[in-house]
Parts: sequence; structure tokens; C-alpha cells
Amino acid sequence: MNGKLRNYLMALVAIVLVGALGYWNVRPESFMEKKAAAEAENAIDFYVIGATTRQFQEDGKLRYEMTAAKVEHIKATDVTLLDKPDLQLYRGTQYPWHVRSDKGEVAPEGKQVELIDNVRIARTDAKNRPTVITSSRVTVFPDEEYAQTQQAVRIEAANGVTTAQGMKAYMNDGKIDLLSNVRGQHEVR
Repeated sequence: MNGKLRNYLMALVAIVLVGALGYWNVRPESFMEKKAAAEAENAIDFYVIGATTRQFQEDGKLRYEMTAAKVEHIKATDVTLLDKPDLQLYRGTQYPWHVRSDKGEVAPEGKQVELIDNVRIARTDAKNRPTVITSSRVTVFPDEEYAQTQQAVRIEAANGVTTAQGMKAYMNDGKIDLLSNVRGQHEVR
């Protein structure tokens, strides 16, 4: 009986091992195929170091000028990654909006630009009064000349400082809607 029990146990162990191998069989080529597919999805098809681009309006006036330390284009998604983007948005006027951040992501066809980390939007008006808007993340819609965020915002103007949670900025009109938790400290002159 001892020999039968031993044979039975050895057969049971063999069946468990075969089942386990079948269950946990990880084919190296399937892992490599998945890794290669993930890399292809994020593959950069071109990049530019020290990029500068300018766009002019139909009347020949400068619409904007943008520089970036590095620009990378992801082929699969048509998203463009920006390192240290710096934009002067003239819109044909002599008082441009100066927009910059640490990083940026441009959606396909440039319809939307996500500015990420240390976002700073500044402008000095005709009376030489500065306005500086800072946030951690801002989405810009260039064609509409509109920007928005749900993040904390700080606005420093000639007569004080305002903070809020979230903002909608209409660059054409110079109008800013603050969404919630608005706090201000203003100096009356």
C-alpha cells in the first residue's frame, strides 16, 4: 500500500505541476509583442530642438510667435509634446499676451493646448499696467483665443491680487471669469 500511495502522490504532484505550467505559462514572445506595441503607440516620429514658429494674420500682422526648448511629435496620436513652451500671442496688436510653462501638449491640428506646470500668462496694457496669471495647469483653445482651468489661479494686477479655484479667460475681450473660492486683496488709489 505504501508503494501505491507513493505512486498516487507522485502522479497527483505531476498533474498539479502540468496544470500549473499550463495556467502560468507566460510566453516570452507575447510579453515582447505587448511591450513593442506599447512602445510603437508612444513612438516619436520627429523632434526639434530649439524650435521657433510664427503665424501671421491675413493682413500680414503677427498673430503669434512661439519658441520651445524641444518639440516631440507622437505619430500614433498626432499629439505634440513641448518642453518649455514660450508664446507671444499678438493677435495683430502691440500688446501681446505672454504665455509660458514647463511643459505642454498640443492636440491634433492644434485645436487645444494643455499647458502643464508653472503656467504663467502675462500682459501689459496700453497704460503700462501689468496683469500676471499663474496656475499649475491651463487649457488654451488658440482659435477661440480662450483659456480655462479647474486648478488654483492667482492673478496679480496693478491694484491687487486675486486668487480663485478655476478660471475662464477670454483673451480677445480681456475678460476673466473666476469660478469659485474667489479671494481678493485690492489697493484703492
